[in-house]
Amino acid sequence: MRTKSSQKREALLEATLNLVNNNGFHAAPMSKIAKLAGVSPATIYLYFKSKQDLINQLYINSKIAFTEEAFVNYHESMPVKKGFELIWFNIANYKIKQTCASSFLAQCETTPMIDSKIREEALEYFKPLLQLWERGQQEEIIKPIASHILYANAIYPLTFLLSSHKRGDFILDQEQLKIAFKAAWDSIKL
Repeated sequence: MRTKSSQKREALLEATLNLVNNNGFHAAPMSKIAKLAGVSPATIYLYFKSKQDLINQLYINSKIAFTEEAFVNYHESMPVKKGFELIWFNIANYKIKQTCASSFLAQCETTPMIDSKIREEALEYFKPLLQLWERGQQEEIIKPIASHILYANAIYPLTFLLSSHKRGDFILDQEQLKIAFKAAWDSIKL
């Protein structure tokens, strides 16, 4: 019986990330993933049940890494605006530094490839932000609207700005980040 290697598993995840980012979900067949990872196609099935399982695991791993960075130095006792500002800048910095993972997560937002159960699991990692917004609504600081709308207005625009920055259409420097944060805050505050 063959033993599993965490290096091979990571190589498969990394290969999938690169292929999906460069070619899309459907143009990343298992054979190409295996070749890029430097393993045989059969090896994939030692680590993942299917391509769907591989994509779901990459998504959840990426979400965990993303949210770990998002909540660095955040404490529930922080005032709402200060807590949101910290989280927002953590997210912005993550998206700027981790462009491959960020690009993959952005694609995941618009694809049916991710199972709904996995999406729900990933949402659990965002609880600190959702709870902050809920507290902000209770304190009448944040607009009383659905968290999806809050996210769409305050966080998702970072994806657009980062894409523009990567193409060279827009310089996303610290000054522009400050302006973007003010717009994000203004979009959700009462």
